[in-house]
Amino acid sequence: MNSYTINILCKQFSIEKEIIDYVNEKEKLILDKFKDIDSIKEYNQYKVINAMQINKLSATDFYWTTGYGYGDIGREKVESIYASVFNTEDALVRPSIASGTHALSLTLSGLLRPGDELLAASGTPYDTLQKVIGIDGEDTPGTLIEYGITYKEVPLVNNKIDIEEVIKNINERTKIIEVQRSTGYSDRKAFTVSEIEEAIKKIKSVNKDVIIMVDNCYGEFLEVQEPTDVGADIMAGSLIKNPGGGIALSGGYIVGKRELVDQIANRLTAPGLGKETGLTFGTTRTTLQGLFLAPLIVSEAVKGALLVAKTYKDLGFKVVPDVDDKRSDIIQAVELLLPERVSEFCKGIQSASVVDSFVTPEPWDMPGYKDQVIMAAGGFIDGSSIELSADAPMREPYYAYYQGGLTFEHCKLGVLISLSNLYKKNLINL
Repeated sequence: MNSYTINILCKQFSIEKEIIDYVNEKEKLILDKFKDIDSIKEYNQYKVINAMQINKLSATDFYWTTGYGYGDIGREKVESIYASVFNTEDALVRPSIASGTHALSLTLSGLLRPGDELLAASGTPYDTLQKVIGIDGEDTPGTLIEYGITYKEVPLVNNKIDIEEVIKNINERTKIIEVQRSTGYSDRKAFTVSEIEEAIKKIKSVNKDVIIMVDNCYGEFLEVQEPTDVGADIMAGSLIKNPGGGIALSGGYIVGKRELVDQIANRLTAPGLGKETGLTFGTTRTTLQGLFLAPLIVSEAVKGALLVAKTYKDLGFKVVPDVDDKRSDIIQAVELLLPERVSEFCKGIQSASVVDSFVTPEPWDMPGYKDQVIMAAGGFIDGSSIELSADAPMREPYYAYYQGGLTFEHCKLGVLISLSNLYKKNLINL
């Protein structure tokens, strides 16, 4: 780091020189790991380019229609490209899918019928999905359980899928087995694609007809394979996370077997209309440009997460995943133990943001969550968690969950300011 950079960090961002020196030292210790990240990025970049070329992406595909959206060639081209990228028969990619939770809810409600059973193989799902299912203890209308769908979950064993116990719990009503790839608000690592593959193979050897659904939020382009490459029947995620590349304005995706995607499309629009209607509202260009950039952006975010892990681990904090662990999502959890540390950490990430850097995040009753949540989110796209962001449920043992960053330098600034905040409040010692 040159003297000009040190000067702007000290004078313009009010970061102490000892904090800068400390983070620079930690960065040097992880540079060798960046080679593996870049290798995965390179493969995924070529994969995305190939998908766009074999589907003959044209400038005319960026045009769009009005009204019902019949004949929207851009919409059809986006979905063909997504199916190619994720090696599936079909895809549903729409700006009208509001979030990752919406994509998951749409998938479940499109495939499950009264009397069917949903079996969660990865323990208790993420907070917002608990509301979708109807297991969060609140009387929320429209849940799966209200519609006569039963639910079971198999706890993890040593933070691994208990495959044998999952198999034991399959019965004649079990229609979908759900796997959440990402850590969510937990203290486990994200499941690798090879771990998901092992579970799929063993489950399918016993029951080939059960549908394996993967929640792929935060996991896209972390590896050279995706869960649909190793047997997942249906998979869902958000465009304002990894695959949107920080450019997609909104939306979600669902990829998988054609007959399943068709059922889900009928839930999105109406039976008989399916995928044939629904406007793109001129988002085709940004959706595809975001997908093109996604491998690069994800690699930058992973490098940032690795810097967070090394920086905080060497201060004595537990980090998940650990520095040497294989990563399968962009999330870096840090166990901070005190609510004051969580608040200062998130305030530091917010202060490093380019949008709303002057805003002070506070814990609040965020819709879909059981506990108050503090959220640092100052992105170009509101709520985009592929951009520099952090959030935390205000509950013991007070984990902060860092994710995103469109450039490594922005990630590094988030680390520097979060550490500076904690240092100034005497909540850490260097």
